[in-house]
Amino acid sequence: MHSSAETPDSLPPWQRLLFAATIFLGAFLLFLIEPLFAKLILPWFGGSAAVWAICLVFFQSALLLGYLYADATIRRLVPQRQSVLHLGLLLVSLMWLPIAPEIFWRSHVEIDPAWRILGLLTFSLGLPFVLLSATSPLLQTWYARRASGRSPYPLFALSNLASLLALLSFPFLIEPRLSSREQSILWSSLYGLFVICCALSAWLSRNYMPQAFLRNETPEATEREAPAGDTPPALGSKLLWLSFSACGSMMLLAVTNHLSQNVAPVPLLWVVPLALYLLSFALVFAKRQFYGRWFVARLLAVALGCAGYAIHDASVTHAIQISVPLFCGTLFVACLFCHGELVQRKPQVRYLTSFYLTIALGGALGAVSVGLLAPHILSGVYELPIILLLTAVLAAIVLWGEGWWARIFWAGMAIAMGAVLVLNIRETGEDTVRRMRNFYGALRIQEFNTGLKLPYRSLVHGTIQHGAQYLSFPENRNPTTYYGRRSGVGLALRFCCEGAKRVGVIGLGTGTLAAYGKPGDSFRFYEINPQVIAVANGWFTFLKQSPAKSEIILGDARLSLESEPPQQFDVLAVDAFSGDAIPVHLLTKEAFAVYFRHLKPDGILAVHTSNTYLNLAPVVKLLAEDADYPTRLIASEEDASMMISSADWVLVTRNQEFLNKPETFPGSQTIEVPARLRLWTDDYNNLYEILRPVSYSTRSSGGS
Repeated sequence: MHSSAETPDSLPPWQRLLFAATIFLGAFLLFLIEPLFAKLILPWFGGSAAVWAICLVFFQSALLLGYLYADATIRRLVPQRQSVLHLGLLLVSLMWLPIAPEIFWRSHVEIDPAWRILGLLTFSLGLPFVLLSATSPLLQTWYARRASGRSPYPLFALSNLASLLALLSFPFLIEPRLSSREQSILWSSLYGLFVICCALSAWLSRNYMPQAFLRNETPEATEREAPAGDTPPALGSKLLWLSFSACGSMMLLAVTNHLSQNVAPVPLLWVVPLALYLLSFALVFAKRQFYGRWFVARLLAVALGCAGYAIHDASVTHAIQISVPLFCGTLFVACLFCHGELVQRKPQVRYLTSFYLTIALGGALGAVSVGLLAPHILSGVYELPIILLLTAVLAAIVLWGEGWWARIFWAGMAIAMGAVLVLNIRETGEDTVRRMRNFYGALRIQEFNTGLKLPYRSLVHGTIQHGAQYLSFPENRNPTTYYGRRSGVGLALRFCCEGAKRVGVIGLGTGTLAAYGKPGDSFRFYEINPQVIAVANGWFTFLKQSPAKSEIILGDARLSLESEPPQQFDVLAVDAFSGDAIPVHLLTKEAFAVYFRHLKPDGILAVHTSNTYLNLAPVVKLLAEDADYPTRLIASEEDASMMISSADWVLVTRNQEFLNKPETFPGSQTIEVPARLRLWTDDYNNLYEILRPVSYSTRSSGGS
C-alpha cells in the first residue's frame, strides 16, 4: 500500500496521460450519445421538437445523478472501495451494449409522452450515461490526490472540449457518413474502450491513501480541520453557483426550442446551441482563462438588447441566416457570463465534487423548468423572454458592487427585458380568442373582423399560420391558405379520378382539405395532437359542413399507417409539418414505401414542400425515383383577395392521364437535384445538404 509520502512528481507521465485520455473519451461519448439517441427515438414520438427538450431534461438529470454518485463515493469510501465499486459498475454497464431504444417504449397514441421518453432513456442507456457523467469529477479527484501539486480544473476544460468535439462531429462527420445502426456500433465499441481505460485508472488509484485516510479520518473530519483560509463555501456562494448554472441551462433549452420549433427538430440545430454552451465552459475553465467581467458584461448587454428587439419584432429574424446566429450568439454570451462568474467563485480542490454537484443540480433544475414545467404552466412559448429577464436580473445582482452607473444600467436592462416579456405576451394575445399548449407546441386561434378582408378565423402554431376560414357564408366553404384550387393538392383532389374518391391526409390542421369533399367521398385524417383535433371540430367548420364522410385517426401518421391494412387512397396528402419544422421520419424511403402501399395503382401522393429554409422538393424526387414514380412540382401563387398563400406541392403518381391533363401544367416546375444529395432513409438523412442559400427569396411557409 502506498503512503502519502509519495510525491506529486512520482505520478508518471503515462498515468497523467491515462487520466486525461479517460476523461476526454468519457466526455466525448457522453455528448455523442445525446444527439445520436435522440435522433433514433424522434420518429417514435411524431418528430416533435419537444423530444429533444425532454432528452435534455434526462441528460441534465442523469448528469446530476452521476455527480451525486461521484460525490458520495469520494466522501464516504476509501480509495480502494471507490475503485472496486466503480470497476463493478463499469462491468455491469456492458450489459447495455449495443445501445438501442427498447421497442416496448414506442408510443402510438400519447397526449403527453414526456414521461414515456424519460422512461425509455432511463432503461435504454441509464447506467452507462450515469457512469460517463461521473467520470470527470471522479477522475479529477483521483488525479488531484495522486498529483496534489497540479490543479485538476484544466481537466474539466478538457472534458468540455471533448464534449464540444463530439457534438460538432456528429452532424458534420458521423451523421452524413454512417447509418444509425453503424453509429450505434461505433459508440458501443468506443464505450468498451472507455471501460478499459477507466478500469485501469480506478485500479491504479485503488491503493493510494491520502494522509487523511492513513489517520483513519473521514473526508468530513478533514474539512472540519481545514487550514485557515480554506473554509467551506458559504450558503450564499452555493446559491450563486446554483443560479448561474440554472440560468445557463434554461437559456440553452429556450434557444434550442425556439430554433427547433421554427426550423426543424434535427441534430444540426440541436448540437450548435449545446456546443456553444459547452464551449463557454471550456473557455472559462481553461488553464488560461478566457473571461473578463468588464468585457463580457458589455457583450451581454448588447446580446440581451438584440435578442429582446428580435423577440419584439419577429420580422427582423424571419430568415434563418439571421435568427440562428443572433440567438446562438445571445446563448453563448449569456453562458460565458454565467459560467465565467462560476469560475470566479470556484472553491478549493477539497470541495471540487460538491462544486460540480451544485452545477449539475442547477443544470437539471433549469432543464426541468423549461422542458417539463413550462409547457404545462405557460399558455404560450414565453420561455425565451423570461430567461432574458432572469439573466438581466442575475447580472444586476452580481454587478451591483461595480458602482452606481452599473446599478442604474443593469436595473434599467432588467426593466427593459421585463417590458419585452410583457409586449411579447400582449402581441401574441392580440386578436387571439383562444390559446392552448401541450407537448406538441403552442396553438392560438385568432379572429379578424376589420380591414379589407371579410371576417375570418385562423389557427397559428408557434409563429406559422396553419389554416384559416372565412366566418361568412358562402366564403367559409372555400379552401384557403396553402390549399387553394390551383395548388398542387387542389389539382390532385379535383382531377385525380372520376366519381367518389378516397382521400388520406397526414396532418389535420383546420381540416381545410375537407372543403373538396363531395357526396360519396371519404376523407381519413391522421393527427398526432389531440388539441388540433379539438380545434378543427370546435372552432372551424370545414369538417362539419363537408358532404364527404370524414374520420380522424389520433396518433403519429406513419405508425398508424404501418399498422393498418391498405387503405386504397386515390390521393394521400402529406402535410404534417409544423410550419418550417419538419418531422424527417415522414420523408424517408421506408415512409414512402408505407405511403405507396396505401395508394391505388393510379393514386397520387401529394407532398407539401413549402419551406423557408429547406429545399425539400429534391428529397421527394429522389424518393419517388427510387420507387419508379414520376414527379411534378406545382408552385402556386398567392391570391390575397381569396386568402390564398403561395405553396409548393410535389405530386408523385403513375397516373399518366392525370399528368397529361392541361390543368396540371400551369405552375409546374423542374426539380433539380443537387449532386451531393443522397436518398433519405430511416438510417440516413441530413438537412445540411438541402439548406437554401442566403439569397433565397422567401416563399410562404407550409404547415398543416
